[in-house]
Order: sequence, then C-alpha cells, then structure tokens
Amino acid sequence: MRPLLAFSRGVDAISAAFGRIADWMVLASCAISAGNAVVRYGFSMSSNAWLEVQWYLFAGVVMLGASYTLERNEHVRVDLVYGSVGPRVRLWIDVFGIIFFLLPAMGLLAWMTWPFFWDAWVRGEGSPNAGG
Repeated sequence: MRPLLAFSRGVDAISAAFGRIADWMVLASCAISAGNAVVRYGFSMSSNAWLEVQWYLFAGVVMLGASYTLERNEHVRVDLVYGSVGPRVRLWIDVFGIIFFLLPAMGLLAWMTWPFFWDAWVRGEGSPNAGG
C-alpha cells in the first residue's frame, strides 16, 4: 500500500506543478491578448504569430490545468443531484463518472485524433499564416 500512496503523492505533485504552469499561461495569454488589442487598434498593426501564441497558451491552460482541476475536485458538474446527497454518495458519483464517462471520452478522443496528429507531425506541418 505504501508504494501506491507514494505514487499518488507523486501524481498529485505533478498535477500541482502543471496547475502553477497553467496559472502563468493564463496571465501570459491575457497580457498578449491585451497587447494585441493595443497594437491593432492603437497602431493599426497586427501579428498572426502573437495570435497563434495565444491559441497555444490556451491549449496549454486546458491540457495542463485539467489534471490540477480534477485533483482539486473543482471541475464543473451538474449539482442537481450532487448537491443534495452526502459525501459518500458524491464519491460514488465521481467514481462512476470518471470510469464510465471521463475515461471512455478521453480514450475516444485520443483514438480519433491520433492519425491527424501523426500525419501533421510526419509532414512537419506548420502554420499557414505568414509570421505564424
């Protein structure tokens, strides 16, 4: 049991580190977005590269922040039933939801998107936008 607890603490520490990285990515994305707006409307200039950086930061926030949010039990759920039951039933609702909804959805997404990712990786695909 001790090795499993150590593994769990390690996973939690990694999730917490990812959460801190995602926090900084949110700040960077907001700063870049504000900078883009100032440059676009104040100086009539634009850069596709900075717009793409925003998208990459947003993707990083979602991908890195998801594990931290799940670890902190702060993910969004429908509270119609969840809020009116006790902690033990909430635990079973979480376990059921993760096993029968979250894990299959993640598996399906990975299975469906892997060919697109691999094709883009093999081709060395880059941004079609100039400067991106």
